[in-house]
Amino acid sequence: MSDSFEGRQADPNRKNPGANNSASGPRQNAEDLSGADLAEELAAVEASLSMPEPTTDSSHPANPGKRTGTPALVMVETAFLASTTGLLWLVSYYLNIGPWMRILFPLPIALVYLRWGNRASWMAAVVTGLLLSVLMGPYLSLLFCIPYGLLGVQLGAMWNRRSPWFPSILAGTLLSTFGFFFRIWIVSIFLGEDLWTYLTSRITDFLQWGLGRLVDWGWLGIEVLGQTNLATVQIVTVGAILLSDVVYIFTVHLAAWLLLDRLGNSIPEPPEWVKVLLEEE
Repeated sequence: MSDSFEGRQADPNRKNPGANNSASGPRQNAEDLSGADLAEELAAVEASLSMPEPTTDSSHPANPGKRTGTPALVMVETAFLASTTGLLWLVSYYLNIGPWMRILFPLPIALVYLRWGNRASWMAAVVTGLLLSVLMGPYLSLLFCIPYGLLGVQLGAMWNRRSPWFPSILAGTLLSTFGFFFRIWIVSIFLGEDLWTYLTSRITDFLQWGLGRLVDWGWLGIEVLGQTNLATVQIVTVGAILLSDVVYIFTVHLAAWLLLDRLGNSIPEPPEWVKVLLEEE
């Protein structure tokens, strides 16, 4: 027994397990603490990158397609949809297919509003205007922003609040009519002539010519030739423009109802008579 005790004392290479445990304990505690600190820092970074949950107003039901995401995701989707809008305008202008493609002009910006809210939709409209000003010049960029850029924000706002079709179409019609007269005004500045007066005067002359042919054929009396005046023609022209814009905005609503629902961002349901007409067709 004494020999074994002396052997343990004489062996210098023999390790003391108690010393190892006492030495590894502080190192293990330090590693545990550093891992906990790292986890807390990662949680803080994720919380700082995540956007707060949107507050919903009790007077307006929340949009079921409204999303939350990081600022990077919002910026990427906004830039992508803004470039898509600019591409639609560019293609329709150079390929002369605007009469039906103009239905799609407001939809990408309205989609940005439905997905990411007011600020992102205005950002998409501004970015589209800047992109078109670089590609096509400030004049054509301005013609897109008014009315189509504003129309996209307006429709997105009313669809996001789940507004019925009638007030949405009414507001869109007024905005689209304002855009038409804005275009007439800005073209008149470039030409140095009142284009509205010129157009209505030509319409009056055309009506006088048509009435003259009807009088020559005996279908109308000669007294109708002096009843056409410029003010009446202008009023009728404004009414025709309003009617055309009503049809256009109604078509935009139909396209949005059919397309955006497939993207997970539905708009309010159409009136019952619209559903009946679509079901019959």
